[in-house]
Amino acid sequence: MKSRPKLRFVEARGDPYRIGLSLGRAAGRALREEVTRIGRFRALKSNPDALRSLDSLEEAARDAFPDIMREVDGIAAGSGMGFRDVWLWNCRGDFAGGGDQSGDTLAGCTTLLLPGSEDHPAIIGHNEDDQAELDGSCFLARVVPDDGPAFTSFYSPGLLPGHTFAVNDAGLVQTINHIRPYDQRPGVPRHVIARAVLSQSSLEDALALLKREDRASGFHHNLGIRGEQRLFSVEAPASGCAVEEVSARPRTHTNHLIFDQFAHMAQEQSKSSRDRLQRAEALIGEGVLAGRDPLVILQDSGGGGMPIHRKGQYPGDGGYTLATVVFEIGAACVDWRVYTDSTLEAERRARVNLT
Repeated sequence: MKSRPKLRFVEARGDPYRIGLSLGRAAGRALREEVTRIGRFRALKSNPDALRSLDSLEEAARDAFPDIMREVDGIAAGSGMGFRDVWLWNCRGDFAGGGDQSGDTLAGCTTLLLPGSEDHPAIIGHNEDDQAELDGSCFLARVVPDDGPAFTSFYSPGLLPGHTFAVNDAGLVQTINHIRPYDQRPGVPRHVIARAVLSQSSLEDALALLKREDRASGFHHNLGIRGEQRLFSVEAPASGCAVEEVSARPRTHTNHLIFDQFAHMAQEQSKSSRDRLQRAEALIGEGVLAGRDPLVILQDSGGGGMPIHRKGQYPGDGGYTLATVVFEIGAACVDWRVYTDSTLEAERRARVNLT
């Protein structure tokens, strides 16, 4: 398999609008030439319910998070796309009836959480899955706002940073798994909430955002912070928020709700999500994480179903692993590395130190 281009690193700094402007300029070509041709985008453009909902979603977001919405304004201006198209793409999971449910197999991401101890840092490992068409168009964004902590996030063209994987300079780590319940309602879109988490400096403040009752939809969030051994797995659809601390054994999550609180909630469960969850749980049960290396699972393509590490090798699997990240969350720093192909060579290594 031919190696993909090296992962770009883009810096955006200043006030919210200037940050968005930099991100939009860096992603503009991919947004105009690639995203607009993706079937998910075209389906949203022809969805009258989605188009009718845009104004109310914008109003809720601007009332609650005006600075973040100025980032969206900047992304639109920098990319050369109209605001409504950029906003539509950011709201793709927030529309009544499910919005963008991304087909049976496309929606992705697999996360592993390994609790820490006095002898070992806590670890969050994550596969960022999306569409193969976006391979080579994403980048790492280093965002340095005038106010609040700086952060680094994997960035997908046209979207607010934060809905993939990220770490901020307070040492707060967040990874996101797409979930597909059918409880969308008027409120603040989930991409805005995920971006707001990156402005927090404590787990408590991050969790408070996920418990807001004005959310239009939601994600599954994985959270940790340097200086603490606690990891949290949070299912946060629009109609509730279930928080589970990961402390006794490694845990995994894919792209459907699995907590008891939401056992009876209507949702879309793809075969890929079920297969990846079952395979990861089986490998955990076999003790493969004794060496505390999440890549043993995140790079796995075995088992009898759709694989965890997705490179288009399974017939009918429309998802694609764009990047894998491993965060080691210690007492004084967060060490992290990003992989973008199966050679296991980390393209980017970084450290966030305790200040």
